[in-house]
Amino acid sequence: MIEGSALRVRAAVLRTTGAKAPFSSSRPLSVESVELDPPGPGELRVRIRAAGLCHSDLSAINGDRPWPTPLVVGHEAAGEVLGVGPGVTRFSPGDAVVMVFKPICGHCVPCLTGRGVLCEPGSASNAAASLFGGHHRLSWMGRPLHHHMGVAAFSEQVVISEYSAVRLEPGLPWEVAALFGCAVLTGAGAVFNTGRVRAGDSVAVVGLGAVGAAALLAARAAGATTRIAVDRVPEKLDFARTLGATHVVLATDSDAVEQVRAASGGGVDRAFEMAGAVSALDLAYRVVKRGGTMVSAGLPRPDAQWPLQAVSLIAEEKTVQGSYMGSSVPARDIPRYISLYQQGLLPVNLLLDRTIGLDDLNEALDTLDQGRAVRQVVIF
Repeated sequence: MIEGSALRVRAAVLRTTGAKAPFSSSRPLSVESVELDPPGPGELRVRIRAAGLCHSDLSAINGDRPWPTPLVVGHEAAGEVLGVGPGVTRFSPGDAVVMVFKPICGHCVPCLTGRGVLCEPGSASNAAASLFGGHHRLSWMGRPLHHHMGVAAFSEQVVISEYSAVRLEPGLPWEVAALFGCAVLTGAGAVFNTGRVRAGDSVAVVGLGAVGAAALLAARAAGATTRIAVDRVPEKLDFARTLGATHVVLATDSDAVEQVRAASGGGVDRAFEMAGAVSALDLAYRVVKRGGTMVSAGLPRPDAQWPLQAVSLIAEEKTVQGSYMGSSVPARDIPRYISLYQQGLLPVNLLLDRTIGLDDLNEALDTLDQGRAVRQVVIF
């Protein structure tokens, strides 16, 4: 069914960036009735069923990572295809899909060399906060609204590029399915794809938000025997034990590095920085053993600088590796991770703190900002 008429939907709109906590008072997100145009060529109209609230959403709101405004926020979601635009053959109305927060064209040089997360036209459209190809399908009083990461998930319905979706087999709970679009894709992918953790490895995960928690679960699934969780929040360390951490370390302890090195017999094989802070980058690098690898997926502020002790990089033959979207091929990896979840090997449902409504987002931002939640999910 090819669609041809616009409709009105409720969406959470960010008018200006730089809001300060408490967000329950500053209320940066306004739930408004906006217009959604029909899908164009290569696009889908999707009813959002569940959308996770991530630190990347918070960073757009508080200004840590600037985005064009007005912006419909949200990038981790799952939903049901309601209609398709001209030329779409891989999706049909009724399909369940997970949204991917960067469209992957499959045709540019990075895509053709297996590096779809570096897709050049996908990067350009995300930088412009548009859909793939530069299109905007959301508007308010005739004025275009920007699409956060090509998804704009905090909306009852969205139009997305077919390059931003992966089809699901039916039956997965929507609130769990949404997690595979960001938290699991990024965290598990960093372990399986970027870090290539092997059975018997020692691993440290620094930062236990949803991405870090997914990395910890993946490290266990990959067979890492020493799994050290590091965070600034004591309650998250207790939670990490339920996810399979063999050791926990409070990041604010003056001897945190020494604790990790002692627990791993002199340093870990792989350290994963998932906090998006320079202090976490530095700690993760320092706990890696000689010849080991530090993988960073935390996305610090664009102006952040990390003063690396250069001689250790050479003399200790350490490797520093960036990981965007878990170095994933979403159409390949999301089904794999779902299969691991269904077998009980990757219990990502443990990352869910609570479900909320669209009108609860500002209060939920405070919970996220204070480190009191791993993943809160909006249910539509």
